[in-house]
Amino acid sequence: MTLNCKGALIDLSSPKVMGILNLTPDSFYDGGKYKNRDAILSRTEQMLEDGATFIDMGAYSSRPGAEHVSEDVEMKRMLPILELILKNFPDTLVSIDTFRSKMAEACLERGAAMINDISAGNLDPKMFQIIAQNQVPYVMMHLKGTPQSMQKEAQYDDLIKDLLFYFSQKVLEATSKKINDIIIDPGFGFAKTTSQNYTLLNHLDLFHSLGCPILIGLSRKSMIYKILESSPKEALNGTTCLHTIALLKGANILRVHDVKEAMECIALVEALKANAL
Repeated sequence: MTLNCKGALIDLSSPKVMGILNLTPDSFYDGGKYKNRDAILSRTEQMLEDGATFIDMGAYSSRPGAEHVSEDVEMKRMLPILELILKNFPDTLVSIDTFRSKMAEACLERGAAMINDISAGNLDPKMFQIIAQNQVPYVMMHLKGTPQSMQKEAQYDDLIKDLLFYFSQKVLEATSKKINDIIIDPGFGFAKTTSQNYTLLNHLDLFHSLGCPILIGLSRKSMIYKILESSPKEALNGTTCLHTIALLKGANILRVHDVKEAMECIALVEALKANAL
């Protein structure tokens, strides 16, 4: 299983890490930490040195109940930083975390390698067109409602069946529009309760039936620190524990705040699998 990123084939037979670079002031874990040029470049360089294959940049907070910001604000946060990173680290495979097609198009024109859309095109019907025109990998996440309303919409007839049906329809739509490199993100924490998140993790291997790579976003989320009665800051050990489970169930990409620890987790799980009898 491979992804074509700017002409380079990324082999997912060994899981890869996507490092998070939040450019928002209100992200649940690292909001507001990267406000200046030096902090942004230092963070990016460290993630690349630690082994990140992708850098995922977001300028619109999608945490539950996050404030809605305009497209202009998202653009002003994102575009100068994207240009800064690609000027200093030109070979970086930058993923853009956005649900807006205009934003996606502007970033792809400036050298971004892929788009990570929390809404799988539901919040902007032009998104599929932009992805198809640019022939870039596309992460499609499961979300009900919007970041502002999603926690009120965590009702399902059958969680796993509902998500599998959702993605089968989305994959069919995307492939019919000539989108080739599709990545599935089940959307941990998005319109799902804590117990639903664990049900989803328990059955993650079923999503391989869709025939697409699976991206997992568990890093420091509330499904970890609520169980442990701690905080995002104290949730690294719990994150590593759940990353191990996700990898054993076949996750292909880990989207993380802590790249070094995720790479170590991958190395150990790969050693375990390589020595299975």
